[in-house]
Amino acid sequence: MRPKPHPFVRIALLAAGWTLFLVVAPLASPLPGPGGTVIAAFGLILILRNSRWARHRFVRLKAKWPRVGAFIDRILVRGSAKRRRSRAKRLATN
Repeated sequence: MRPKPHPFVRIALLAAGWTLFLVVAPLASPLPGPGGTVIAAFGLILILRNSRWARHRFVRLKAKWPRVGAFIDRILVRGSAKRRRSRAKRLATN
């Protein structure tokens, strides 16, 4: 488990995540290549790591729309998604 950052650092990372997700990613999306998607994913990672509210909303989204949640997990390469996939493979082979 990673240590909790100082509240000022956490707020700065959260603000950087929102800026990347809402400002930089849409500006980079018209450029050739997947730059906007990568920037949006990085911003979303910062938001989910530093905001309890965002994590709660993300869990509710995954419960309501599991396919969307699984897609976002694959994009973000979350550890929980990797564990679920490996567990599902183990159970399928048994």
